[in-house]
Amino acid sequence: MAPPDTPIDPAAEPAKMPAPDEAPSVMSRASAVDAGAQAGAPHSILDDESPRSPRSPGEIFRVFTRLALQGFGGVLPIAQRELVERERWLTREQFLELLAVAQVLPGPNVVNLALMFGDRAFGWRGGLAAMGGMIVAPWCVVMALAIAYAHYAQHPVVAAALRGMGAVAAGLILSTGLKLLPALRRNVLGAPAAFALAALMFVCIALLRVPLIWMLAGLGSLGFAAAWRRLKA
Repeated sequence: MAPPDTPIDPAAEPAKMPAPDEAPSVMSRASAVDAGAQAGAPHSILDDESPRSPRSPGEIFRVFTRLALQGFGGVLPIAQRELVERERWLTREQFLELLAVAQVLPGPNVVNLALMFGDRAFGWRGGLAAMGGMIVAPWCVVMALAIAYAHYAQHPVVAAALRGMGAVAAGLILSTGLKLLPALRRNVLGAPAAFALAALMFVCIALLRVPLIWMLAGLGSLGFAAAWRRLKA
């Protein structure tokens, strides 16, 4: 004998199924965490939801490969444009926070940033995909260019072209810095202190030629301590 059917409440809300292309990105998990458990913890901008999340490690690999192949003279400006403006995987504030951590770690800044972004999106698979995109295709291009450079390095046209690319690289880095300046307004230190630290770092590195390692140990530690005190207050 079949059991009686369970009555269905017509006012009950139907269960929602996840979208087919929904990615398990850590960038968008903040809303799923119990607010009560997070009430006493310091807030990070990286916990905020991003405008969009990568759908798969394969998409991360393709985007970082495209990013790396555009990075003649410097990848950082291209990374900011691709991840923040084109793909919208990060906000400017999130990009700036990842970049700050990447700069104090050993190794290339953008590779560190790629590893951290991929790991936060899809764990170790995302990290490998991002690093592979940053390295594999550019390595092939660099090997081909190294062979060509060995044959034509003394040619005056080649030497002039390389000097011109250096000027373009400087302009790209400057434009990236100017684009990221507005993000300092949301810094936990407050806009005046954040801008003051940025200006002091520029003067010491660009004008006084203080070694970067000493500036990271000095101003970096000062900024870290001040931000920690503000978050714990």
